[in-house]
Amino acid sequence: MDSSRSAQRAVIQFLRAEREHASQIYRRMKEVYGEQCLARCTIFWWCQRYEAGRVNIKDLPRPGQAHVVTNSATISPVDEFIRQNRRITTLEFSVELSISKGTVHHIIHKKLGYGKGFAQWVPKHLSENQKTTRWELDPSATQEFLH
Repeated sequence: MDSSRSAQRAVIQFLRAEREHASQIYRRMKEVYGEQCLARCTIFWWCQRYEAGRVNIKDLPRPGQAHVVTNSATISPVDEFIRQNRRITTLEFSVELSISKGTVHHIIHKKLGYGKGFAQWVPKHLSENQKTTRWELDPSATQEFLH
């Protein structure tokens, strides 16, 4: 049985259209959906909305900051900027790319895995090639971490 919220809202809408009382709707849905059933107060709330003329079972959009999707179209330019200038700041990114500082921060730290080290962006975890190159450049620098 599909116990998603939108499916249950559709059932409430149907039963309310048949003039079923909210408490009876709750009892019937509790029998069918069990633990997955919407709360009694939620069923009553939706019954009131449908009685007032609402026809949509989906949630209405809420006010607030727009959600920016972090996809390859937003991740690639950030990675390219970092590769060109490792000293660039998140504020400069957000101005240049017209995305929020929070989104830039999320892309840099979570998606690309960079962190600030000595005032420039560096990968948090070195690849095997990077480790080998670092070892070849200065083997003594890595000796202190082995002990």
